[in-house]
Amino acid sequence: MENIEVRVAKALLSIKAVFLRPQEPFTWASGIKSPIYCDNRLTLAYPNVRKVVENAIAEVVKNEYPECEVLMGTSTAGIPHAAIVSEILDLPMGYVRGGNKEHGRGNRIEGAEVNGKKVVVVEDLISTAGSSIEVVLALREAGADVLGIVSIFTYGMQKGLDRLASANVKNVSLSNLDTLTTVAVEENYISEKEKGMLLKFRSNPSDESWMK
Repeated sequence: MENIEVRVAKALLSIKAVFLRPQEPFTWASGIKSPIYCDNRLTLAYPNVRKVVENAIAEVVKNEYPECEVLMGTSTAGIPHAAIVSEILDLPMGYVRGGNKEHGRGNRIEGAEVNGKKVVVVEDLISTAGSSIEVVLALREAGADVLGIVSIFTYGMQKGLDRLASANVKNVSLSNLDTLTTVAVEENYISEKEKGMLLKFRSNPSDESWMK
């Protein structure tokens, strides 16, 4: 039986939620040229893929964070996944805004109470991990015991790994760039040479020599 990493990689590739284009790079907002584009929001449009992803998240929560009492989605991409998995696991859920609400009660954390609760964050993508850590810090400030993060996909960038370690945050991703590129070669999405380009990009996104 295929493990979660392979199962999810195949599902994401099948709907181009992770799109590989090493010969025609995408341009990130930062100006960095990238051979990969990840949009896990697309999983919501495909019920079969959505089931694979949500069941995998639920499996990771049960296995890696068995003490979890509350699921909190990141705004906005993590919210629907947290909601669906909370149904599967019969857990309370909520989400963390990018900043405090500017009207009403001015909340940043919405939904379930987190003070004194063991919380798992549901995230769609980990790259440099900055926004994910901000969510964890906001929850800790509100009194939550954050057990860690479950993310759908990670690039495995060193900057992200270092930031998570520095903030003492555990992350478990359903799949990752290494597994995905291996599957992509096996299923003829890319060549071995293009796989090498992708992994070289991951090692140092600012160094455009991967394109040569």
